[in-house]
Amino acid sequence: MSDSLKRTPLYEIHQRYGGKMIDFGGWELPVQYASIIQEHHMVREKAGIFDVSHMGEIEVTGEKAEGFVRYLMTNDVTRLKDKQVQYTLMCYPDGGVVDDLLVYRFSQQHYLLVVNASNTEKDYQWILSHAPEGIQVANVSDQYAQIAVQGPKAQEILQKISDTDLSQIRFFWFEPQVKLAGIQCMVSRTGYTGEDGFEIYLPAAEAAELWERIMEAGGEDIGPAGLGARDTLRFEAKLPLYGQELGPDITPLEAVLGHFVKLDSGDFIGRDALLKQRDEGIKRSLAEFEMIGRGIPRSHYEVYKNGEKIGYVTSGAYAPTLGKPMGLALIESRWSEPGEDIDIMIRSKLIPARVTRGAFYKRPQK
Repeated sequence: MSDSLKRTPLYEIHQRYGGKMIDFGGWELPVQYASIIQEHHMVREKAGIFDVSHMGEIEVTGEKAEGFVRYLMTNDVTRLKDKQVQYTLMCYPDGGVVDDLLVYRFSQQHYLLVVNASNTEKDYQWILSHAPEGIQVANVSDQYAQIAVQGPKAQEILQKISDTDLSQIRFFWFEPQVKLAGIQCMVSRTGYTGEDGFEIYLPAAEAAELWERIMEAGGEDIGPAGLGARDTLRFEAKLPLYGQELGPDITPLEAVLGHFVKLDSGDFIGRDALLKQRDEGIKRSLAEFEMIGRGIPRSHYEVYKNGEKIGYVTSGAYAPTLGKPMGLALIESRWSEPGEDIDIMIRSKLIPARVTRGAFYKRPQK
């Protein structure tokens, strides 16, 4: 492994737990510990603990911070209340995606943007280049470690070491001051696995101790989970991944994320291009599909209809909870309706598949 790779404050923890380390966008992170499938099922059935300290954090402050953040984002941050979180996207003027991210509102003058690790510097420079006078933009990523605890038992486990009633943190809200095992943290409830769970932001120096305290509190109901399980979990829940479902050449409307694009509530970068795309009709669209023939679809595999290429797979895998191979594909919109038969090119053979809707994992409601 290259000496130039960045390491999180939990690097030694991963070694202690037998993490298989890989290069992930310039970071040395565990892809798995024992087994990706075991870790996947642990999160679905009990709870998993993830090191997500590589994620980027960018702070935006100033008297006109709300208006500036609104101008950067496709979603309408003016609807947020203090301590609320919002999923949104940043776009280029042509409608392509700079990044998808979470906006944490502390106040009308103070926002924290949590961005994808590989995009942190790019996002920071993009935001900085558009910042008007009186707005302060700071890359504060080095100030945070971040631990995610996900799964149906996440709240029960964390409550054992918390002085805050965690049931009071609603989905897509956060509490800026929560003590976990006596350590001061910021705790949110969003998740990237399709399960209930929490994200814990804390000083890097305290991260290893908190990880161990969470593991002790969870006992047999929690286990460490790596990047492999994180990807199968997010894919199975049909959550987008930047660089696959999203990117500079894919708009939010093509990615079927129009719900997070508020075209009629204020100007933002990329709005004109997205309005035009909406009005003229979206020529390609993200579609979900299930395999009919034998084969596992993978990212970038070509998709065909009647022998003609109509797009490509963005994400594909065997879905462990659902027990079948599935995929997401960016294809010509006219072929994206449920029930449409398509073919996936797997090892130089066209394997039949069918476009679906609602077939991906949804967390059972209590």
